[in-house]
Amino acid sequence: MDYVYIVQCRDKTLYTGYTTDLKKRIQAHNAGKGAKYTRGRGPVTLVYWEECENKSLALSREAKIKKLPRNKKLELVESNVGKVNKLLQG
Repeated sequence: MDYVYIVQCRDKTLYTGYTTDLKKRIQAHNAGKGAKYTRGRGPVTLVYWEECENKSLALSREAKIKKLPRNKKLELVESNVGKVNKLLQG
């Protein structure tokens, strides 16, 4: 499965990315092996994710989300709180 996700960094900034394995990717970010942006800003917390049918759609969605202003990204995060909590507990 392909995913688009948003993590919140320690400094409260948001980072949007793409992955095929959410848990592994978050672990990589927190180990300092993720994107350059998140290195030194960890630990990160997964605050939003969505499944996409394929890599092409996921990368397209990632690009659209990255262009959104912060307040719109926060709206996405708020709409996804229960889903993220369920993933983290399971």
